[in-house]
Amino acid sequence: MKRLIGTKEFYKWILMIVVPIMIQNGITNFVSLLDNIMVGQVGTAQMSGVAIANQLMFVYNVTIFGAVSGAGIFGAQFFGSGNHEGLKNTFRFKLISCILLGIFTIFLFFFAGEHLISFYLNDSNDAESIKQTLFYGKSYLNIMMVGLIPFALSNTYSSTIRETGETVVPMISSISAVLTNLVFNYILIFGMFGAPKLGVLGAAIATVISRFVELAILIYWTHSHQERNVFIRGVYRSFKIPKDLTGKIVIKGTPLLVNEFLWSGGMAMMMQCYSVRGLNVVAAMNISNTVANVFNIVFLAMGNVVAIVVGQLLGASKMKEAKETAGKLIFMSVILSSMMGLLMAIIAPFFPQIYNTTEDIRHLATRFIIVPALCMPMYAFMHATYFTLRSGGNTIITFLFDSAFVWVVSIPLAYVLTRYTSLNIIWVYLFCQLIEILKCILGYTLVKKGVWLNNMVGYEAA
Repeated sequence: MKRLIGTKEFYKWILMIVVPIMIQNGITNFVSLLDNIMVGQVGTAQMSGVAIANQLMFVYNVTIFGAVSGAGIFGAQFFGSGNHEGLKNTFRFKLISCILLGIFTIFLFFFAGEHLISFYLNDSNDAESIKQTLFYGKSYLNIMMVGLIPFALSNTYSSTIRETGETVVPMISSISAVLTNLVFNYILIFGMFGAPKLGVLGAAIATVISRFVELAILIYWTHSHQERNVFIRGVYRSFKIPKDLTGKIVIKGTPLLVNEFLWSGGMAMMMQCYSVRGLNVVAAMNISNTVANVFNIVFLAMGNVVAIVVGQLLGASKMKEAKETAGKLIFMSVILSSMMGLLMAIIAPFFPQIYNTTEDIRHLATRFIIVPALCMPMYAFMHATYFTLRSGGNTIITFLFDSAFVWVVSIPLAYVLTRYTSLNIIWVYLFCQLIEILKCILGYTLVKKGVWLNNMVGYEAA
């Protein structure tokens, strides 16, 4: 047990990194919660339409994360070894990849958005409710497309900045964006201060505006502090990336990119399985997921810390220290997340009452909130071991650990339970979460074996 507990200096160091990320994610998700409540005040059909559209956006957002993370494995290690040129090239790789992904997604949503939304609407539901939900979801998605490229660019900048250990600036840019989003949501959804009352369209416009605000802050700070961000000097003079580095990033990063796409797509498919039980389930899960995102900030932030800290130690060839640090971070994540799970369970009966919806949906949402609250320690362990394995470039292992599991185990289980049994949807949801204990066992085994202890950039160390 002692080896899992660090010194005061260790925790001060970790808290300096994790607290800004937690604040950033916390404020982002808290404002998203407020946004969700605002849309929920308009009506159930509007809330469900936006929830479905955001499920599609989620796939894009996570895929962008995968695109920057693949190169980011090298970026953290380049910075750890003092190689600024290497970091510059990883930035360029992220930039090109994210823009191409953004363009592709715009075309996909433009031509197939209605079909994708309809995938979540079933004939067993009320025809009028389906029609309204489809209308609001499509209207929301059409406007959100404008913010896809700014979101991609923001992730390119913020992820690279974080790899250098700078977490405050991305936090500030994110806070500014979410506050902008909150203010414009209030004005445009409800038509305040003489503005038109736009409902879900107002929510989409506010989000797009916030994307541009976040990007502007990141670009300004990064380019105006070139003495701190050496990698940004002359980064746009050429988009040429060394072939050997490109090959290495593609080999290590492609499985990660595909993994994030398949995992997020798998989560969307899981939601589709649950939606077979009716629009009430979609609305209730939207409420549950919104509050869960606020409480998930601890284990998500700790995952980022593992990627940054352990990645830098591996880049400096400090293998023993990297292994010890990973163990301490995993333990820390589980303890902190357990506390968050307890708080989440306490508020479960009260949060759904805020929404302007039916009592059945509120009742269902309460039980949906309790399930992830109970599973929080498992999520934390899973997430931290995933990022530990990934920090050393073992992207094939993490691919099998993450998305392959979703498609081979979780989705078939959800599909069978929702379509071929009369089991209550709450029990279906719980079983689909608990099955991931298998991933905890696999993650523990792989981390303990140390298969992830790799320095991929030592040959270029300064």
